[in-house]
Amino acid sequence: MKKKKLTSQTGKPRRAKVDWKALEIVHPHAAGIDVGGTEHWVAISPDRDEDPVRRFACFTADLEQMARWLIEKGVQSVAMQSTGVYWMPVYEVLEQSGLEVYLVNARHTKNLPGRKSDVQECQWLLKLHTFGLLNNSFQPTDEIRVARTIWRHRGNLVAQAGSAVQRMQKALTEMNVQLHTVLSDLSGVSGMAILKAILEGERDPWVLAALAHSRVTASQADIAKSLHGNWRKELLLVLRQELELYHAYQDKITECDDELRRHLQSLASKVDLQTQPLGPRPKGKKAAQGNAPKFDLRSELYRITGVDWSQVNGIDVQVAQTVIAEVGVDLTAFPSERHFASWLGLCPTNEQSSGKILNRRTRKVVNRATVAFRNAASTLLRSQSYLGAQYRRLRTRLGAPKAITAMARKLACLFYRLMRHGQPYVDKGTQYYEARYREQQIRSVIKRAHKLGLEVVQPTVA
Repeated sequence: MKKKKLTSQTGKPRRAKVDWKALEIVHPHAAGIDVGGTEHWVAISPDRDEDPVRRFACFTADLEQMARWLIEKGVQSVAMQSTGVYWMPVYEVLEQSGLEVYLVNARHTKNLPGRKSDVQECQWLLKLHTFGLLNNSFQPTDEIRVARTIWRHRGNLVAQAGSAVQRMQKALTEMNVQLHTVLSDLSGVSGMAILKAILEGERDPWVLAALAHSRVTASQADIAKSLHGNWRKELLLVLRQELELYHAYQDKITECDDELRRHLQSLASKVDLQTQPLGPRPKGKKAAQGNAPKFDLRSELYRITGVDWSQVNGIDVQVAQTVIAEVGVDLTAFPSERHFASWLGLCPTNEQSSGKILNRRTRKVVNRATVAFRNAASTLLRSQSYLGAQYRRLRTRLGAPKAITAMARKLACLFYRLMRHGQPYVDKGTQYYEARYREQQIRSVIKRAHKLGLEVVQPTVA
């Protein structure tokens, strides 16, 4: 017997009404906050105040007044959306006041139409939070947030310094100074020495070519040939200013490194470097150069986490620092490595309806830790290790994009195990993986032969 579809007088299907009274109250002392750029709207239960919805400005004094009002009215838990960066001051003030703050993904609260005003939005958040229908977003501890801010700012400075180098390269190209054809890095020792001499007035190509380092593979004749240009005055001005900006960015990066080193030294130690010293760097792995921090980041991370990240293929010291700056060293918020990989957006969605799989693509997640794991996975292409052999096998079978996602998830699970359980990392090598893969293929062929009714005779070893 078919169920009759409920329709309204207009012929359209009726929406099923939610019986809010039948839901269990999870947070009886709740409040909802609609965060904005210039003002915040706060809603509490009507039985707690005659004016249950109030507006507060974005100034610190108003935020402190908001926290006092919530505490006076008996509120213990607050839900608000992660709107841009406007939520951060509100979150810090409420957290320092002793309130439990739920930072909610805005996508989870906008599935229903309507509620377009700020007043209705904060009341809607209050209702959802009261019945426990909102999930709290992960937030690391305050000391990790400090490291995260410094490391993110340092990354922005590195990107801006790279843009300055590109603009210097553009100015040289417009003057037909083809220095990039003989030097692989304009910001290296040779490139900086030649640029400095050019801006000091030197125009002789052979004198400029003599400033190149002895390790430059190009001959002095080729370098001198590339340094013939038209030396336009306005382009020299651009070159000078971009070089000054590049040096200024490098000075700021050095300041960030000093501040980051001091902050990491203030974190609790997991390993005593005196009793358990850090071992030598693995053979074939050189210390990071270029934009890497100028202090011994490897030793600091080993002291904090108890893991020598230079031993892990794919996950080098800088990748580990990026992930630790985003999630911290305490991963107890994630019950298992599967939860951790799902939070990173490295798991399929598995959307199903009526027994059919609608979508298995990974979620779109904006997460710097996810980007770090993906970049680490792509570096395994030429790695002569177990993980490198596995990545090449997946790349051949699935293609580069899917293989990178799969290996990024494996690296994330490996990171979780090392941080959570303290298991030492041992690379079994490429040969072990190839032998194991061969045994797996043999077992698969034998299994298919048995299904076809064939008899498999194992060769005897003489």
